[in-house]
Amino acid sequence: MGGSSSCVEGVAVRRRGCSCAKEDFLPEESFNSLENYARALRETGMRLKDRVMTRSLELTELTEVKGESQHEMKKNLTWWDLMWFGVGAVIGAGIFVLTGLEARDVAGPAVVLSYIVSGISALFSVFCYTEFAVEIPVAGGSFAYLRVELGDFAAFIAAGNILLEYVIGGAAVARSWTSYFATLCNYSPNDFRINVQEKLGEDYGHLDPIAVVVISIICILAVLSTKGSSRFNYIASIIHVIVILFIIIAGLSKADTKNYTPFAPNGARGVFKASAVLFFAYVGFDVVSTMAEETKNPGRDIPIGLVGSMLFTTIAYCLLAITLCLMQPYTQIDENAPFSVAFQAVGMGWAKYIVAAGALKGMTTVLLVSAIGQARYLTHIARTHMVPPWFAQVNGKTGTPVNATVIMLVATAIIAFFTGLGILSNLLSISTLFIFMLVAVALLVRRYYVSGVTKPVHRNILIVCLLTIIGSSIVTAAFWGMDTTGWVVYTITVPIWFLATFVLCLFVPKARQPKLWGVPLVPWLPSCSIAINIFLLGSIDKDSFIRFGLWTALLLVYYFFFGLHASYDTAKELTKKRVQDATSTEIEEGATKVVSVEI
Repeated sequence: MGGSSSCVEGVAVRRRGCSCAKEDFLPEESFNSLENYARALRETGMRLKDRVMTRSLELTELTEVKGESQHEMKKNLTWWDLMWFGVGAVIGAGIFVLTGLEARDVAGPAVVLSYIVSGISALFSVFCYTEFAVEIPVAGGSFAYLRVELGDFAAFIAAGNILLEYVIGGAAVARSWTSYFATLCNYSPNDFRINVQEKLGEDYGHLDPIAVVVISIICILAVLSTKGSSRFNYIASIIHVIVILFIIIAGLSKADTKNYTPFAPNGARGVFKASAVLFFAYVGFDVVSTMAEETKNPGRDIPIGLVGSMLFTTIAYCLLAITLCLMQPYTQIDENAPFSVAFQAVGMGWAKYIVAAGALKGMTTVLLVSAIGQARYLTHIARTHMVPPWFAQVNGKTGTPVNATVIMLVATAIIAFFTGLGILSNLLSISTLFIFMLVAVALLVRRYYVSGVTKPVHRNILIVCLLTIIGSSIVTAAFWGMDTTGWVVYTITVPIWFLATFVLCLFVPKARQPKLWGVPLVPWLPSCSIAINIFLLGSIDKDSFIRFGLWTALLLVYYFFFGLHASYDTAKELTKKRVQDATSTEIEEGATKVVSVEI
């Protein structure tokens, strides 16, 4: 493994990639002695205020932070690679497993509308991600974007949920891999799992060793080469697309329009409740943004890759959902392998093998792209020292973050071994919707606020508008989640959301314009993204929110005792070095004052 270096007091300190010494994990001043650590704990309030109020800089993310990995990631990806990474990252367990579950139990044939709602929300988020990825092409993805616009503390909370999103998403796909493999071998999914329900309960009682083996193989592929992984991905994805076309054409040849009655057995509530869970089917496109650092021409390749793959995916999902519900009554759809069982039900039992093989290929590429993306997130987070810098090391030979890849996939394998798909999909949707909402907020901040340019009155209007947009969306979602039949609240909250967005559009001048590619219809599109993401959160079950809250509380405990002090020390050391070198520069476009660079 390649080493890494960090600059402390102007001295380059080289760390061995394979070592496990203290300096590889806690090299900061606060952890040099018990006395230093005690002082750091006493200063927690002051340090927290500093991190909450401090925003990182684009220059910092693109230079100093990236330099923490010592070795550069190889720039060898094009829009073609990104397009197929997007398709490979998204089309997997969501469509092949959750479609059947949500159609049978929640939405009925109207599950196609659920996919449209989720797709619109995902597309709005894609636009926001694309602008950031083009302007700040680093491996940190949404973590880097939030550090630049919302500050360190918000970025850390998001970062913890980003990592949770990837671990849970990978675990869910790995367990689905086992289900379709069992179908391919003419067995029930749980026949290939170890049953210990009496000891661990129904949700955690089917141990999945096959999922662990699959994740281990993916880990080896991911650490060897990003470009090699890309070639494997788009070859597998092309085969996957061929299978999808087969499912649609062969399935529609057995269509019966009677199966579309009733169309929406649980009404609009069923449609939106299913769309919140089915958002899981769109998770993965943000992986493409983490590959911006390895893209040859981010300004051209990222918009084509991200938007193109999302449009293709949404159309494919809708066609597949229509096909499934026309093949058999929604009440008879199988929850584990819906498409395979549907073909068997219409007398095309041989087709289930093609479907299962295609699903396995799709889920394999999802796992591979997820492994690549999650390692790059962790790498960039570690570059800021919010987690130990050992995870930031990039191998000099392969140009890949080996340490981060291995650790993330070990965590994924552990979760996949124990946990059922229902728990995983709901918890994943919460983390994803929360992060996408924050990225949309960050985009509005980016467009309307630049330090030293935006007048205080305009800054205050921006803050009020953002709080009103978020608050009205939360009330709307909460009222929807209470499962009430009234509509009066919506006649209040929706106009308030509209008015806040209108005021922002009319009374706050834009402080920044995108250099290469920008989100259209600002502020309306990001504001809609915020509202839809929060609204979908209102359709998720209470237990998932409890798990989400517990995870966030655990993140805060870690942050207050370790992450806060490590990132604070690292930022101050880099600031001192810049001041000593007399290289402090103007750090925000349009700023009129000279300030030191923060990390």
